[in-house]
Amino acid sequence: MRVTFLGYIFFDKIRREMQARLFETLVQDGDGGEMAAVFRDSAFGKNKDLPLHRWVPWVAGFSADFVEDCIEWYIPPTKSKENVWVLDPFAGVGTTLVESYRRGLNVIGFEINPYAALASRLKLQARRISTQKLASQIEAFERFMASNCPDGFPVSGQPQSRAPNGFNGRTELFNPVVEKRVLFALDFINALEDGRLRDLFKLALGSVIVSVSNYSYEPSLTRRASVGKAPIVDAPVTKVVVAKLRLMLADIDWMQKQVRRLDHLPEGKVIQDSIFSAKEVLGRTRFVDLVITSPPYLNNYHYPRNTRPQLHWLGFATQAGYGEGRETESFGKFWQTVRGLPLIDLTFSLPELSEIIDRVRTLNVEKGAYGGTGWANYIATYFNDTYRFCGILKQLLDRGGVAVIVIGNSIIQGVEVKTDQLFGEIANLSGLKFEDNWLLRKKRTGSSIIQSSVRVDKATEKTVLYESAIVLRK
Repeated sequence: MRVTFLGYIFFDKIRREMQARLFETLVQDGDGGEMAAVFRDSAFGKNKDLPLHRWVPWVAGFSADFVEDCIEWYIPPTKSKENVWVLDPFAGVGTTLVESYRRGLNVIGFEINPYAALASRLKLQARRISTQKLASQIEAFERFMASNCPDGFPVSGQPQSRAPNGFNGRTELFNPVVEKRVLFALDFINALEDGRLRDLFKLALGSVIVSVSNYSYEPSLTRRASVGKAPIVDAPVTKVVVAKLRLMLADIDWMQKQVRRLDHLPEGKVIQDSIFSAKEVLGRTRFVDLVITSPPYLNNYHYPRNTRPQLHWLGFATQAGYGEGRETESFGKFWQTVRGLPLIDLTFSLPELSEIIDRVRTLNVEKGAYGGTGWANYIATYFNDTYRFCGILKQLLDRGGVAVIVIGNSIIQGVEVKTDQLFGEIANLSGLKFEDNWLLRKKRTGSSIIQSSVRVDKATEKTVLYESAIVLRK
């Protein structure tokens, strides 16, 4: 239930007082458990049973509950929904967009990864999809697959589709029988005349493709053999894809009922581009009321690499490497792209951050770009992009507008980097107000990405990896 405007101010004051007392003590609490201050659990895993959100697993996302809490806290109760704009500059698979849109708020998302952008776009387009046509095509797909490659039987025919040339790794993505089944599925998908239905089928296949492959998310993409799992010799591809399609069908029907309950139809758009292009692409400024987002963390989680099965097999990439995943345009870049460059300095002044970078640069120098030198370049690049990003936020936010940014601390070469605090200080330098820093959880998803031997030494084994939400106000 919405509070009155005076109640909103009262609770906002209590909120800040609570946070001042809680944050440091919770971070230093040695039990290692998850802590929640005001917001509900931010982990994306909470979405696995929710309509639309369950279409695509996404390790770097956050929960629908968290988005709902942000909307309740930070959208002024006096403002009409028709005039509210919510932005997610790193939209991922669309949690912010879906939760805001179905509440009648206008939404814009930027997402540079083609596969994630596809997921976000289709979720917002759910209200336009004919459930009758989708149901009919699901049945047609079952018949096609049963005729060409029935689950549980040898595959004797030859599909017309071919495996992409650009995907490569130490292990083939699919065993031969599974590959034929996937290629037959692509034969059907590519022949669909309705572009939106074709995209839905692509997304369904993409969401399950790793589950029938010789790879796994642990949480980063890796070979099954590397984590002690046996290769998948054969898999019921038809059954797995159809199960996902029927789930999507049910969710589309659910979304259409949600939209019909609204007293107006909000605007919704996903832009497959970097947030740094926002001023040119949008052609407007000072209109966003609320930003809810989670940018890439300073943990070198490589989005193009971890979605390469989808990027290549769904036709978004044809070349080897990650260029078509726009690797070098990603926020913060990746260590692999900047480690060998000449020394990278900060483009702004923040002595505390400069000291951290200088310290990292002196570590493991004998390893060259693989030691502190390369990682210092990565830190500097990440925060230079942070500075640029905060400048974009200042341009886009309306007066009084709020940005809630979920971010986690990091450990680089054994040195803790409190990314959340530094992010807020950089926002202050950019003309925004660093208003709050809410501890969300500890032992965050994906911690194992950071806890590698190249980045962590024994002195930092007890460092708490936490996740927090910083609040910036225009």
